[in-house]
Amino acid sequence: MDGSSIWLKANAIGAAVAVVAACGSAPSPPNSSSAPHSPTGPTPSASADVGTVIDVTVDKGVATPTNAEAQAVAGQPIVLQVTSDAVDSLHVHSVPEHVFDVAAASNQRFEFSVEIPGRVAVELHDLHVTVVTIEVRP
Repeated sequence: MDGSSIWLKANAIGAAVAVVAACGSAPSPPNSSSAPHSPTGPTPSASADVGTVIDVTVDKGVATPTNAEAQAVAGQPIVLQVTSDAVDSLHVHSVPEHVFDVAAASNQRFEFSVEIPGRVAVELHDLHVTVVTIEVRP
């Protein structure tokens, strides 16, 4: 690998870290129980045929899931299926980033892909919660 390839990869990684760090939303509240934290809601799924599908629900100011973990493959589709009773925006902290306007409606579908492997946070901005962190593999 030549020096310019290493420099390019280092800058891409640095940009990804900067995007995640620059969000500005408040951190999710800590888990009040003493038990180990486990994500709430349905388990995100991954399939070689359809990519990763994550169901998200917002009901009376409560997002499900929160702080979930999912897996995806770089370049493969990631789908957020959203039902919400309130307007919000989903922010995907990837390079490039994605922002989706969530309406107060059911059966909304937002599809994107991530080309750079790493951890990608997906947040609901008005609720100030991390819905899921996606581990994107090569």
